[in-house]
Amino acid sequence: MMENSPILAVVVPCYKEEAVLHETHKRLSQLFDQMIQAGQISPESYILYVNDGSTDRTWTIIKELHGSSAYACGLNLAGNVGHQNALLAGLNAVKDRCEIAISIDADLQDDIRVIPDMINSYEAGNDIVYGVRKERKTDTFFKRNTALVFYRLMKAMGVKSVYNHADYRLMSRRAVQHLCRFRERNLFLRGLVPLIGYRTDCVYYNRDKRFAGESKYPFRKMLNFAIDGITSFSVKPVRMIFWIGCIFVLVALCVTGWTLYSYIQHNTVPGWSSLIISVWLVGGVILVSLGIVGEYIGKIYIEVKDRPRYNEEELLMPGNKET
Repeated sequence: MMENSPILAVVVPCYKEEAVLHETHKRLSQLFDQMIQAGQISPESYILYVNDGSTDRTWTIIKELHGSSAYACGLNLAGNVGHQNALLAGLNAVKDRCEIAISIDADLQDDIRVIPDMINSYEAGNDIVYGVRKERKTDTFFKRNTALVFYRLMKAMGVKSVYNHADYRLMSRRAVQHLCRFRERNLFLRGLVPLIGYRTDCVYYNRDKRFAGESKYPFRKMLNFAIDGITSFSVKPVRMIFWIGCIFVLVALCVTGWTLYSYIQHNTVPGWSSLIISVWLVGGVILVSLGIVGEYIGKIYIEVKDRPRYNEEELLMPGNKET
């Protein structure tokens, strides 16, 4: 069974995670020991920590773990490129060095105890296994409800996504290789992965509180992430602008007809209220519409430049242990 066990690569994006890395590696290593002993994964399995341009001791700790642990590997990016790009960089680094890859955040709020269930689902023939939260009790009231609005909005916009799934997932080698063929610079992996089209499954778990450090996703980043997710996968906002414009044209025609009728009947009363309201309302709609169109034009501008998503500075794999 050991000879036929798949090589597992766990990809962990890290940004200023010096407070959690030792505990994260301890927990993942213990799980690896159990799965290897059970013959579920190969002894050649490993954990790849991707340093996303951290300014603290994150990369130093990763190098120390690489030198002292059989499982720890590291990828150091030359600068901060964001969570999604860092995750894709890690997947790209392991795509030819494993049979299955699992992505998970460094804080381990996502329950690693379901990883064996993910692997069982893979053995049953699923190329992609999503880790899905059963509930959101650990979230604040604001985050819980904004997340609900986000997923519903994504569905309404026609974007394929898995409700209550973040970036905790298992992917087979061929699924990872196919994902790495996507050339988008505006990455939203939760929307890209469902486009791969292979057989999928879900495992459910309860999310824990972060055991150390601070969240790297404040409200501003979450809002930008939501905007990227919608505008990268749906043109419905632009179509909505067209239909809103049509509605305003109809309203304008009705107001014009009413105005002409009042003029003929000599019932016109000079006033500025309706004029000011109309100017502000139409002006606001125009500005919002230009903003939405501008968002899409900005994304086109970024895509056509075709710049590299990231720059790898150093890669530490099992074959190049530091001395």
